[in-house]
Amino acid sequence: MADIHGTCDDRFAHVSDVLSSNLDAGHDRGASVAVFVAGEPVVDIWGGFVDAEKTVPWEKDTIINVWSTTKTMVALCSLILSDRGELDFHAPVAKYWPEFAAAGKADIQVRHLLSHTSGLSGWSEPMTIEDLYDWEKATALLAAQEPWWVPGTASGYHALTQGYLVGEVVRRITGQTIGTFFAHEVAGPLGADFHIGTPASCDDRVVPVVPPPALTAELLAGIDPAGPAARTLGNPPLDAAVSYEVPWRRAEIPAANGHGNARSVAAVQSVLACGGEANGVRLLSEKGCDAVFDEQANGADLVLGVELRFGMGFGLSGELMPIGPRACFWGGWGGSLVIIDLDTKLVVTYVMNRMEAGLVGDLRGAGIALAAFAAVGS
Repeated sequence: MADIHGTCDDRFAHVSDVLSSNLDAGHDRGASVAVFVAGEPVVDIWGGFVDAEKTVPWEKDTIINVWSTTKTMVALCSLILSDRGELDFHAPVAKYWPEFAAAGKADIQVRHLLSHTSGLSGWSEPMTIEDLYDWEKATALLAAQEPWWVPGTASGYHALTQGYLVGEVVRRITGQTIGTFFAHEVAGPLGADFHIGTPASCDDRVVPVVPPPALTAELLAGIDPAGPAARTLGNPPLDAAVSYEVPWRRAEIPAANGHGNARSVAAVQSVLACGGEANGVRLLSEKGCDAVFDEQANGADLVLGVELRFGMGFGLSGELMPIGPRACFWGGWGGSLVIIDLDTKLVVTYVMNRMEAGLVGDLRGAGIALAAFAAVGS
């Protein structure tokens, strides 16, 4: 069996077995897995390699682009500001960002941004990868454009735009970029090695993803080119290999370019799992955590084409992810995943380099999650 490094409580041994099996079968090249219970790590393991020749091992402090798992970090920042009374989820976005009221958007509320129901799942103007590095351009275009559907009536996954939309609200309230706010208010106090806008000091620990089939070829074939799915996922055309380029790494793309590993994701999201406090650090109240479960959308997502339930910034238990009544989740393009269960104070995270084609997790992470939940229930 593949060598697995790190620590794993005996009760969770099957979690380690699943990771080892995935590596042996070639489903993974390199990966990390963490399970935290009541804020304490009961599984913190990693294995495999970071290069095609399998000569460079995945290390304890290896970090990688986790794609949309980053969205859970942005959501947590929003929950913190709401709990402090600085952000009202039911207030118009224009209260904080006046320019956003243009093109009939005066009534769109902050909750619509967090639940992918604002109608702004993509840009109407053509975008390049380089445009994603230009915060002012990306946000100004969204502020100026009309929604693609009636806000609040359905979710349509805001694959890239959500981070700019919520991030700009955070910037208008705090005067800090979302990456800076996250670093100072969340990652720093928790000692979590997760970054939105990754500094040069981390470069020697960042490893490249193994790209999946091209996003446009795999996911857009047969989709109406004028519909929200094609317009969202094809503008700009995204090649996963760009995530290993320095300009991508340095930029703040808060829906897609967070860098970390399973341990750091679990360390941050343990705050939510434990009612607002983890590792002796309280970031929000128990009531502030409850806002996650305020259902905002439930039905067929206009972009992903699957049945989804969205709360405030997180996916909720449903057809796609049948988890507990007080559990939430999200995942990233290629397979990364985080599941948070407030009833059991459990966080399960999976971060890997070999990407599959799916936009929000896949069976590898699901298998690890099933093993972790089975251990907690035993």
